[in-house]
Amino acid sequence: MSPESIMTIGQQAMYIAVQLTAPILGASLIVGLTIAVFQAATQINEMTLTFVPKLATIGAVLIFAGNWMIGIMVDYIRTLYTSIPSLIG
Repeated sequence: MSPESIMTIGQQAMYIAVQLTAPILGASLIVGLTIAVFQAATQINEMTLTFVPKLATIGAVLIFAGNWMIGIMVDYIRTLYTSIPSLIG
């Protein structure tokens, strides 16, 4: 197992992690910013006001994009498992 193959596997894992978390974090960011603007405009200083909408948004993103996310993870894991013989010897 060469250092190049380890670096390639690590880079692929990092790319997959970013690819899988981007929809969740992006949607949560948009909802958080929207609520923050609303709070600034109405001068409501409630820290827990953003929790429920963000939680609902994350749930909706997981419902709509969960199948795609699982597919990407399964493809990556399948690629790792099939490449084990070439990595060992």
